[in-house]
Amino acid sequence: MMAKIRGAVVAGARGLALALTALIGSVLLFTLTTVSIALIPIGVGLFTTPGLLSLVRTHVARRRLLAAQWSKVRIPVHYRPFPRRPHKGLVGRVERCAQMLKDPATWRDMRWLLADMTGGAILAPALILEGVFGLLLAAGLWEPIVTAQGTYWYTFLPVRDGTAHLAAPLGLAWIILALHINPLLVRAHFRLAGAVLTPSRAKELEQRIDRLTETRHDAVDSSAAELRRIERDLHDGAQARLVAMGMNLGTIEALIEKDPAQAKALISKARESSAEALTELRDLVRGIHPPVLAERGLGDAVKALALRLPVPAEVDVDLPVRADAPVESAAYFAVSEALTNAVKHSGADRIWVDISRSDGALRISVTDNGKGGAVTGAGSGLSGVERRLGTFDGVLAVSSPAGGPTMVTMEIPCELF
Repeated sequence: MMAKIRGAVVAGARGLALALTALIGSVLLFTLTTVSIALIPIGVGLFTTPGLLSLVRTHVARRRLLAAQWSKVRIPVHYRPFPRRPHKGLVGRVERCAQMLKDPATWRDMRWLLADMTGGAILAPALILEGVFGLLLAAGLWEPIVTAQGTYWYTFLPVRDGTAHLAAPLGLAWIILALHINPLLVRAHFRLAGAVLTPSRAKELEQRIDRLTETRHDAVDSSAAELRRIERDLHDGAQARLVAMGMNLGTIEALIEKDPAQAKALISKARESSAEALTELRDLVRGIHPPVLAERGLGDAVKALALRLPVPAEVDVDLPVRADAPVESAAYFAVSEALTNAVKHSGADRIWVDISRSDGALRISVTDNGKGGAVTGAGSGLSGVERRLGTFDGVLAVSSPAGGPTMVTMEIPCELF
């Protein structure tokens, strides 16, 4: 019973938070964005619309994150990717504005802002407050109210001398109703958001094809770049040291009888070169596929990665079984990029990583207590994470208000075994 009461109160608080966010954030963003789009013909909107639409997307991303955390409702992301090499200056602003307005997801976001204003989340705290008010009426609050204005109607009950005590059972009825339906109201709010933000089946398949085509090209480009990196590292690192070691061995062979002391010194250098070449080869292998990832799985690999960070990091893993090797590899390097981005740009002194399974997907969140302001999209530090997850039809959501904290949430659909 206590768990049900606690759940109803928590759901009421969450409903109040959602209602306040809708009344403040959604109304303001819808108004400003609508005015900005209307000002595009005179040129002003070309400069203001992309920024406002980006704020709308951040607002929607935050709601997606809350839907997953509070009600386990997964709302997929269907934005069209931005050009990887956008134009600069005025041409770039016009191009970005046009692309965002042509994206059907933009207009779904605008419709969602309208729906969010009237999404019904306010009912969750209202039921509890209405019940508490009934108890207060029965406890004596009815007297000054009735004295001031006569008979007061509490729901369908006329409250006056002789009937005020009936407000208590009616208030209890509202509270009991809240115990049963408050969590359902919050979940229904997120279901409504998902219905508005998710495209039709045909549109979804079309966008999925476009996304898979884009991610396939990204995967091919990334593979080619990775091969070039491996070749460069081998040529400039281990290969150069092995060549130098071979030359030293040739010199040693010539000096072994004439100058044993010099030959001994060269043997020491050759030993150092071999150790350095071995270290570089191990680092190269770790960059391709860390041995700990193959041997012990994603959780232990991320824990080992966290130990090497200059910022203290806590890793919480709830994975009773492992995912496919390609998924684990993509998740590992996505986490690595997110952690690198946090260390370089956030100014945080603490990082938390949470890895779990949720509704048939591998879910990872990387949170830091830094200055915030992280964004997604072309040119951002998280664009590589988006491309890596996109190969597996994964999604990335970022919550990073100014002043922090920043939470980067990644989900990859997969089957665990």
